[in-house]
Amino acid sequence: MRTFDFSPLYKSAVGFDRLAQILDAVNRSEEGQPAYPPYNIESKGENQYRITMAVAGFDRSEVEIEVDQGLLKISGKKDDSVENRQYLYRGIAARNFVRKFQLADFIRVESAAMENGLLHVELVREIPEAMKPRKISIGSTALDHRPELVETQVSTPQAA
Repeated sequence: MRTFDFSPLYKSAVGFDRLAQILDAVNRSEEGQPAYPPYNIESKGENQYRITMAVAGFDRSEVEIEVDQGLLKISGKKDDSVENRQYLYRGIAARNFVRKFQLADFIRVESAAMENGLLHVELVREIPEAMKPRKISIGSTALDHRPELVETQVSTPQAA
């Protein structure tokens, strides 16, 4: 039921074959990904985003952020030495986690900060100059660039 047919897209678009691969990977990763820890994804402008993740109980040294080939991976690993405590009630989740986010092309992680139990990861879309919209001037035909060839073609039919 969750299969997508992209064949109509391929008729009029070029280079979107990677889109099908990304959607398939996201679909597969969502099925096995737990709901912990909770997070938000915000749009802070046209090319700025923020992922905010609730990581209460984790220290900066216990959280790792890694980017590899368009995949942002945020993981938290609690120090085992603290686990020797005896709790009467444990309501603060302190389990290890791994959360993955597929990043679009030209999205890079700008910074990360942790405050009040929230991890903020700032993302920016930086489109290369070659990919930005530009105007293409329309030149004349190849014959206009070689005037001697135009004169030869014009004089030949008149002589015959």
